[in-house]
Amino acid sequence: MPTIEMVNMQGKSAGTLELKDEIFGIKPNVAAMHLVVRSILAAKRQGTQSALTRGQVRGGGRKIYRQKGTGNARHHGNRAPQFRHGGVVFAPTPRDYVVGVPRKVRRLALKSALSSKVLSGNLIVVDEIALKEAKTKLVAKMLKDLGVEKKALLVLPGKDETVQRAARNIESLSDAYVNTINVYDILRADKVIVTKAAVSGIEEVYA
Repeated sequence: MPTIEMVNMQGKSAGTLELKDEIFGIKPNVAAMHLVVRSILAAKRQGTQSALTRGQVRGGGRKIYRQKGTGNARHHGNRAPQFRHGGVVFAPTPRDYVVGVPRKVRRLALKSALSSKVLSGNLIVVDEIALKEAKTKLVAKMLKDLGVEKKALLVLPGKDETVQRAARNIESLSDAYVNTINVYDILRADKVIVTKAAVSGIEEVYA
């Protein structure tokens, strides 16, 4: 079992924590993570792009000039793609961009993402995050004490209105719950900050 040093909100040692091998100690599967990230990004696309082909554009039924004798190229209607107000070649139509991923692959990708953060030393386990009031400066101080300077993901065991209100004004910090974390958010964060309770929740849900 991988063992990680646990810290408090001030960045000082608060003991050690053993992590489950099957979630935090596997060999990261790059192919699975790539597929899941593709799926997440594809699901964000609206798929409403639309344009008209030359057969759908209004007008242009009559031949614009005679076939021979004008010295110009041979044309039929004026709704061909090269003309102004003409149709679009291979025009896009509304479509669904969803990439289907099996449940087992999604779980493997999530475990791989978490394991990669442990291997790179970018997983920070905090014993508890408790704020007296919803002040951004309190969260900013915590991040400074933890040595977090770039993008970070804060994983909470459940809804915490005080922490979330205090954290939402920090552009480089995003938050998630145990049951809402995803591979894309984990990988794009430079540091992943997880509470001890959230680690227990992750191990319970994904073991």
